[in-house]
Amino acid sequence: MIEKILLAVSGLGHAEEMLKTLKQVPSIQSAKVTVLHVVPSQSTTEAMTAKWEEGGKILANAIVSLNLDPSQVSSILRQGDPKDVVCQIADEMEADLIIMGSRGLKRLQSILANSVSQYVFQLSSRPMLLVKDDIYVKRIKRVMVAIDNSDAAKKCLDLALFLLRGIPEGQLILANVTQDLNGKTTEITDIKPDKNSALAAAVTAAENQGVSTRCVRSSGKPGEEICRLAKELNTDLLLLGSPDRRPSIAKSFVDIDRLLGASLSDYVRVNATCPVLLARTVA
Repeated sequence: MIEKILLAVSGLGHAEEMLKTLKQVPSIQSAKVTVLHVVPSQSTTEAMTAKWEEGGKILANAIVSLNLDPSQVSSILRQGDPKDVVCQIADEMEADLIIMGSRGLKRLQSILANSVSQYVFQLSSRPMLLVKDDIYVKRIKRVMVAIDNSDAAKKCLDLALFLLRGIPEGQLILANVTQDLNGKTTEITDIKPDKNSALAAAVTAAENQGVSTRCVRSSGKPGEEICRLAKELNTDLLLLGSPDRRPSIAKSFVDIDRLLGASLSDYVRVNATCPVLLARTVA
């Protein structure tokens, strides 16, 4: 399911560390990796030459840091607008997963700072793993999926089961949050899956693949609760579905509401204390 990974590097952040951690997962070990660095256009030839040299060093350092089998890794140095080039390369190589670092900028900051990761997530339909600069990347054992009856959640479930396959002490945490926009939170409660149709189907799928599960429920504001659950349950990786319900004519444009922080995925991207894998389903 994940055979081609695109790693976008900028010389900063934990993206390389995240990939090295992923490569310890049995189901990922044979995946091919393309390491990409994008050089923004410069106003003078001298500045452009300097940026190309700097970009080459960033790529070389990333390849050395990853320490992968040479047959599994390739590199690309490309000039252009980073957010456009990442999407273009992901489509060209038919990437199954994009990994990028993220500064975790909030709301309007994402627009003003021209946040590459946020724009790429908006414009690409491919799963994207965001790794904030201020988090600690841990070995993957506990994977949490925010579960409901949506197609996006089901896609995340499939990805989580793929990742957990072959991890001896792996655990799938299925989190179901009841929305309470007044902000009234409840205790985190372990529940039996037969009390919830979405959880029941997910547990059956996990059992069929030999993956251990834990089902939890709470209520409150969905974004805040998902982040709270991930933190309190010591989650190593959080998977969250993000359906795109815009009309087809608007697919090639950024959803301003999401960039302004009006979406669940944007809140979790900014506030989660672990790496977040966002999976998109396109209507």
